[in-house]
Amino acid sequence: MAIDCAGGLTPAVALFRSLGDPTRLAILRRIASGEARVVDLTSELGLAQSTVSKHLSCLRDCGLVDYRVEGRQSFYALTRPELLDLLRSAEQVLAATGAAVTLCPVYGTPADSATEGRA
Repeated sequence: MAIDCAGGLTPAVALFRSLGDPTRLAILRRIASGEARVVDLTSELGLAQSTVSKHLSCLRDCGLVDYRVEGRQSFYALTRPELLDLLRSAEQVLAATGAAVTLCPVYGTPADSATEGRA
């Protein structure tokens, strides 16, 4: 697979940065299993409403999630089914590399492995 450097990597970098935040990744993983309201996400992920709303706004700005209104409730869902494939592929890479990513001297830290189960 060739990487088109002439076209720039900015969109790909932005995508992976959006997925690199633990809160946003936890929200995406939850929404990947089905629609969710902000109240569902705050309850299930143990996060403040303002935190969830801020990260959902970011994910909407990136075009990764959107919502539909039903009465006075908003239900958030993934906009692109390909995102499920990307998340599954990431899980396969992580399973294949074991602790190598967690132990990476640049991006991995002992704190990352301690919070791993929360995401």
